[in-house]
Amino acid sequence: MEILADVPHLYAWHVSDAELEALHKTLKMLQIPVASLNANTAMGFYGRSFWEPLFEPSLAHPDPTLRQWRVDYTMRCIDMARRLECDTVSITSGRMVAGVLPEKGRDLLRASLRKVLDYAQDKGVRLAMEYEPGLLVECCAELTILIEELEAPNFGANLDFGHSRVQGENPWAVIQALGSRLFHVHLEDILGRKHYHRIPGHGNVDFSSIFKGLKRIGYEGFVTVELYTYVDAPDAAAVEALQYLKKVIGNVEEDGDHADH
Repeated sequence: MEILADVPHLYAWHVSDAELEALHKTLKMLQIPVASLNANTAMGFYGRSFWEPLFEPSLAHPDPTLRQWRVDYTMRCIDMARRLECDTVSITSGRMVAGVLPEKGRDLLRASLRKVLDYAQDKGVRLAMEYEPGLLVECCAELTILIEELEAPNFGANLDFGHSRVQGENPWAVIQALGSRLFHVHLEDILGRKHYHRIPGHGNVDFSSIFKGLKRIGYEGFVTVELYTYVDAPDAAAVEALQYLKKVIGNVEEDGDHADH
């Protein structure tokens, strides 16, 4: 299970150590592992419910005070992940800001990432960046460059195949490019190339190819279905998604068995 480190779930500055410990005990009792602590957004910073600016303040924000706020928040999320026995924290680059050239934004992002990556390394936690259309880091090519530049063994990808679909990327090419730096996976369906998260089976994403590719590289991490768009019926959406993906995975496994023989 992935946990959102934001309102209304687990906003880092509102969670006490006692509450975190109680959550940890409950998860252990129910035998539910935490796949990833999702620290992409910070709506709790604004104290009210609205969609924009969804990813701000970011690790690349031009205001040093706000940028440091995100650094501190990410470090707190790393602490929470460690307490919950979760080895992965998901992050994003944030949006491009008017008046700040993308190359300047990337400089700010790299500086922030070096701080949080050092902190995460000491805690035994990995940081998985999720690229997304419209953000400073919005495609696989940009993320792989960033991974190479930072040279940090605990920095990799939270690969959202829906975002990859919107960008027109080839799933197998993306899987190959990220390889061992693929730390966590998000799945949803996409119709055409419109960025709207749909239940698997309701769009054009080739999930069979995705699972075949993941199997081919020996990926053993978690796969999280991300359907925040189904606010009125989240349980029904989750059940339908699970049933559909179980069939896909079953077919992939069956094809693999036939190939072995």
